[in-house]
Amino acid sequence: MSAKTNRSKADQDPTTWMPPTEADHCTYAADWAATKIRWQLAVDPAEANALAQIAVTCANVPLKVTLAR
Repeated sequence: MSAKTNRSKADQDPTTWMPPTEADHCTYAADWAATKIRWQLAVDPAEANALAQIAVTCANVPLKVTLAR
């Protein structure tokens, strides 16, 4: 992700921001979900819905999660 893209994201979640290149959506959603799982962070209903909508377009993107201690 470029610095410009990262600045445009700011503190938004997948309900309001996705990478500008559609080819990156699945990887971004998988990384987002893995981070939530790793740190046992809550997912609000709108965020869960956005991730679910993205996931239906993804072909089995693996989640790699190392749980935080």
